[in-house]
Amino acid sequence: TKKTAGKKAKEGSDEKKAVETVPNGNYLWISLFATSLKPQGRAALVMANSASDARHSEAEIRQTLIEQNLIYGMLTLPSNLFYTVTLPATLWFFDKGKAADEQGSRVLFIDARNIFTQIDRAHRELSDEQIQNIAIIPRLHKGRRAEFVALVDRYFQQGLAQLQDVAQHIPALSERLLALLAEEAGESDPAAQEAGQAAVAGLQAQWAQLPALAAAQATHDQGHGSSEDLDTRNTAQQALRQRFTPFFHELHASLKVLDKAIREMDKRKAEAAKAAGKRMAGNRQARGVKDAVQALHDEVKLAERFYTHIAWLQERFPQAKYNDVTGLCKLASRAEMQEQDWSLNPGRYVGVVIEEDGKTQEEFLEQLQTQLDELTSLREAAETVEASVFANLQLLLNEAPV
Repeated sequence: TKKTAGKKAKEGSDEKKAVETVPNGNYLWISLFATSLKPQGRAALVMANSASDARHSEAEIRQTLIEQNLIYGMLTLPSNLFYTVTLPATLWFFDKGKAADEQGSRVLFIDARNIFTQIDRAHRELSDEQIQNIAIIPRLHKGRRAEFVALVDRYFQQGLAQLQDVAQHIPALSERLLALLAEEAGESDPAAQEAGQAAVAGLQAQWAQLPALAAAQATHDQGHGSSEDLDTRNTAQQALRQRFTPFFHELHASLKVLDKAIREMDKRKAEAAKAAGKRMAGNRQARGVKDAVQALHDEVKLAERFYTHIAWLQERFPQAKYNDVTGLCKLASRAEMQEQDWSLNPGRYVGVVIEEDGKTQEEFLEQLQTQLDELTSLREAAETVEASVFANLQLLLNEAPV
């Protein structure tokens, strides 16, 4: 009947409309950016990570973008980077002025999901140095090697400035440590005092090496100007980093010896108090010295992070030139992207690196002991606060009118 035929025609029309319906607006934005570019135009946008792997009609759009050579690069960000979104996002970079040859048709994929600074359990951020380290990758790809060596030189200068600031506090801290050892150990425990004095002397001897390193860096800065060959500058930078690496190793070792001497002093003091049937009383000077030592640890880590960034860059790009790095970046050809169903997800191309923490059993146990000491210190502080609150409450109740 006409009524039945009309109903079927309407159902067919609805089905056709359903097929043509866009599931979400992601690719509307992507298409808008791609079609709005001028002949040499470039653009970038932030998109949900899932969009780079979407199937069906979205895959066809990606294929078109790739075949028209509009995608310069894709960068995946870590999860929990945004306060309102926990999932990782991806940065899309468009460039309509790319070369049309085989090399120019490649897409640069960068997987930065493992590059972040943890703020708290639920939030992360990218430090300025981490952003610079990521940004230098496409610059290397474009042949801007001078910016790579300039970034490394800047890290050297920032790291040395931080170390020199810390070194100014070492004489005063050493005096406070020696005074504490004399007061806490004294004649009653000459062995503990001798061990502590040796630890302080080791720390002073280690920091005494800093002027020689500063002189080496000054020579490097004067002898390797911006007009020098980039390969020569890169080689000189690697040699300079090799001079700082043992300095930090030995510095951490001397700090561990100092921490151990302080722990042993506290342990013997606690045993003596227990044997006398007394509770070990807190010492404000001792607490202040321990806080100063912990601050020294933190300041050394702040300085060392610049040299860690230098090592990160030099280990991945030893020639100060772009190269594919497993787990970080990859230049993928059109054929490789076709094999991946035109996916633009960097994780499909860069590969995976399983990294160990590199710690020995002894280092792990030392770290565990440090954390135990910190927990013990926090517990003692909590007990002191609890006793103070309890005493104040009792005082208030006793003075309150009946």
